[in-house]
Amino acid sequence: MSIVWEPPLDDEGRRWVEIARDLNATHFAKLASEIDRDQRYPWENVQKLVDSGIAGLMIPKDYGGQGASLAVGASVMAELARGCASTSAIFAIYSMGATSIIANGTETQKEFYLGEIQRGRAVSFALTERGAGSDPAAVSANATLEGDQWHLQGEKIFIGNGGASHHYIAFVRTDPHAGRQGISAIMTNLDDDGTEVTKFADRMGLRGSRTSNLQMNTLVPADRLLGKLGDGLRIALSTLNSGRVMIAAQGIGIATAAFEHAAREATRRHTFGQPIIENQGISFKLADVATKLNAARTLTWEAANAGADSPRTRSLASMAKLYATEVAGEAVDVAVQVFGGDGYCKPNPVERLYRDQRVTEIYEGSSEIQRLSIGRAIAQDALSGRLDPLEPVATAYGHNPF
Repeated sequence: MSIVWEPPLDDEGRRWVEIARDLNATHFAKLASEIDRDQRYPWENVQKLVDSGIAGLMIPKDYGGQGASLAVGASVMAELARGCASTSAIFAIYSMGATSIIANGTETQKEFYLGEIQRGRAVSFALTERGAGSDPAAVSANATLEGDQWHLQGEKIFIGNGGASHHYIAFVRTDPHAGRQGISAIMTNLDDDGTEVTKFADRMGLRGSRTSNLQMNTLVPADRLLGKLGDGLRIALSTLNSGRVMIAAQGIGIATAAFEHAAREATRRHTFGQPIIENQGISFKLADVATKLNAARTLTWEAANAGADSPRTRSLASMAKLYATEVAGEAVDVAVQVFGGDGYCKPNPVERLYRDQRVTEIYEGSSEIQRLSIGRAIAQDALSGRLDPLEPVATAYGHNPF
């Protein structure tokens, strides 16, 4: 049995993982170093995702997709990240865009946008602003209804797949006096006059995917509203639950690749007349990574299988994202250490993995935000009595044991 646990999937789920694994071996892994070096968006990889059906993996079959579960999507995500983390980041955008449309779109919107996704015209989140990152309720971009059109105004930043995606879910304030309930989700696209990409980020890692800003001063039809008026924050946070599971899976894929490289190098590289894995200083590091990697996989797939949106789902998604991405940080650090000077230099793959991993602890909610979310869930459980201990505890207040 392999030291790295793989989740139990049905035959169809395993087939999709094998498709991703084959694409890694024949295409994605071979291009990973080049697209990182050139910071080149891999349109040929996108076409492979489209042709294979992976781009529409989580779209229901009624709309032409594959109808896969979040657990299967996470499994494919981990496998893609194992071969090319940049390509996995692109796949994450396709999946998140589809999730938002499936859950909130009208039938007309579903038929159009889900079809677009499967043709390679992705849907990206336009949520973050300069003053609204970890606090999405602070968005200031706005929209006003002018006749039968929405007038969208403002700037969005750190948009995943920005410029490569054709469609954008813009989270904008439609009621300046309604606080969190005054935010709505409205669709815009690069064909809309006044919607344009204004900046591409020069990134440390995941350099084959894109991050951009989006400037909006545009009129769009009123039927571009996604969900109900004032429903934007709920849509964003609900989608982030599945997004956090996917990024946890991305961290697992990166960690798996780093662990595999390190394990092979530790058996190949010799010092003092023996493989370095015979040194407990190395073997114990690898043992810890393998153990934590399996724990992260278990937690992530439990979160993926948690079902409909609920407090339990949110907590599990936060725990999975927090733990898996931090385990990935440990895995890439150990891998660089095992390779020594070679691991610090290009084009060693662990050098790239080290850079690719770092953002997993930041986007889709930083580790600090995940801890904050988990802490709130703990407080709610304690106040509701769900964490009442079996044995009463005497306190110093009003009680003298002597």
